[in-house]
Amino acid sequence: MPKYKVNRGLTVLQARLVLKAAQEHRLSALYVLALCLGLRRGELLGLRWVDIDLDGAKLEVIQTLRRVEGRLQFVRPKTDDSERTVPLPSICVEALRAHRKQQFAERSDHWNDWEEHGLVFPSRRGTPMEPDNLRRSWGAIRKTAGLGDMRFHDLRHTCVTLLLNLGVPPQVVRDIVGHSDIEVTMTIYAHVSLDEKRNALGKLGDALG
Repeated sequence: MPKYKVNRGLTVLQARLVLKAAQEHRLSALYVLALCLGLRRGELLGLRWVDIDLDGAKLEVIQTLRRVEGRLQFVRPKTDDSERTVPLPSICVEALRAHRKQQFAERSDHWNDWEEHGLVFPSRRGTPMEPDNLRRSWGAIRKTAGLGDMRFHDLRHTCVTLLLNLGVPPQVVRDIVGHSDIEVTMTIYAHVSLDEKRNALGKLGDALG
């Protein structure tokens, strides 16, 4: 089972700061999907428009972009549980509609060297995006949002923690984010902040006092 560093998720306020920082960015919709759906980096970079049904408000995770033997390749997700259909809340549908319009304009600007791969989040030329470019993008947004050394993967942990905080059953959260084992879901959630622990124990103290 993966080992997770303690307390790596964002608060609701920090998550909003990320979305605000990403607002004018060409990958704004990617950050909306990362926070709202908990998609992995490779799943986001492998996402195609044919995998998305905006009218039906859902998307399918059926491939991921990974570096295999030095080359970027589209491969099937690592486990059967990673292949999934995820409903799209309205914030994601709106972000994707705006992103599609923006991509049409971007393709027009680069029509002479654009390579169409049908990707939702390609490079500026339409080709699969280098993960390092996403890392640089995240570095700039993280800095603007004042988040220190938060990793991009922590957006996925944030989605898990916020959903569980909202009272969503763990098995539903597991299916949304594509964890192979519910223990992984609960391990992330176990890493709550000291403030939350203090709040919980304060309530217990009040109940017993």
